[in-house]
Amino acid sequence: MNVDLNLLRVFDAIYAARNISRAAERLDMSQPACSQALGRLRVLLHDPLFERTAGGVKPTERAHQLARSVQGGLAMLEEGLREPEAFHPATSRAELKLHLTDIGEMRFLPRLMSTLRERAPGVHVITRPWPQPDIAEALHSQALDLAIGYLPLVQGTLKVELLKDRYALMVRAGHPLLRQVKKSGLAAKALGQFDFVTVRSHSETQRILQVLRLEEQIRLYAASFLALPSIVRSTDLAVVIPRDIAHEFEPRNEFVLLEPDLPSRDFTVSLHYGRRHEHDPFLRWMRSLVVELFQEKAQAGR
Repeated sequence: MNVDLNLLRVFDAIYAARNISRAAERLDMSQPACSQALGRLRVLLHDPLFERTAGGVKPTERAHQLARSVQGGLAMLEEGLREPEAFHPATSRAELKLHLTDIGEMRFLPRLMSTLRERAPGVHVITRPWPQPDIAEALHSQALDLAIGYLPLVQGTLKVELLKDRYALMVRAGHPLLRQVKKSGLAAKALGQFDFVTVRSHSETQRILQVLRLEEQIRLYAASFLALPSIVRSTDLAVVIPRDIAHEFEPRNEFVLLEPDLPSRDFTVSLHYGRRHEHDPFLRWMRSLVVELFQEKAQAGR
């Protein structure tokens, strides 16, 4: 089968954007021309490839299969056409665009920046939280270089598992309900006795409370995890929080960590990156560094 390479580039852009109009903008072509190219590819492959949704298009299973080959093939082609280059950490002034939430910044940035100061002191790091549905497209277009976190909604990227964690319940040491509950083996139904604080930017903790039908018990929606230690310390509000993060709160003797039977309490934090740019020397070096630092930490601590 002879397939025009431009059709594959159109497919690649639509797959990343999940929207034909945005793909056309990225390719600097008209929306009708983009749709016509997709139509030609549909005929060649005997598959619709994308189905319309309220916000754009959704790939078919055939499209997911094709994307893996197309992204890898285009990456190799662009690598072959690119001028030979190397990354020199000691002298580089490169800029890394990184997706991290506030809790991710607290967990990963201190060790990452300390190591970069030693090995690549000229590298600049810019972090910002991206909405999960937009991360794959941002990685594909290089608006974003890497994404670290528990990102169950992110599809179509390459990823490396970094560490496993578990959601737990944290309260202040003098919480009046501690006399009535066990620190381990706490039944989920017993959580109805607590009032909660959640962080707006972390939908998974809110989803857990919704599954337990405890939305009415949420008394505070905070903007940042960084406010939680003082909030929990000063009130009787409880918070659902990753266990490893809770262990960082100081002073430790002012907090108690409970282990209730939460739905979907175990999760994996991964490093996500775009297939199209996996051979970039700088990004390859950064991925290797992140894996070295944080997979090592996960293994050492378990």
